[in-house]
Amino acid sequence: MARNTKTSTKSPATVAKTRLVLEPYQILLRPLVTEKGMHRSTRDNQYAFEVNPLATKVDVRRAVEEMFDVQVTKVRTQNRKGKPRRYRFRFGYTKKWKKAVVTLNDEHRIDFF
Repeated sequence: MARNTKTSTKSPATVAKTRLVLEPYQILLRPLVTEKGMHRSTRDNQYAFEVNPLATKVDVRRAVEEMFDVQVTKVRTQNRKGKPRRYRFRFGYTKKWKKAVVTLNDEHRIDFF
């Protein structure tokens, strides 16, 4: 029995990229302005954002540097679960979302107000 073992002759450079490329305004959805966030921004120079769930740490870094003209040192992300909620006799969940905590270089700041 002869098997047809045809291999792909495409090099990695000619294969089309299938990764979705997001614009900076699509990555950063909103800043999270809370008491804890304000404390972090003054003490540790860290800022929190709600980001697109499809965005990676590299995407978040690029978006913050591009939109606010700052230098990012570190990006940490969290996937937040939706909370159970009840309205009258129906049960449901709030939406799940992604949070990013961005640490900036000591010389840079972001002013939201």
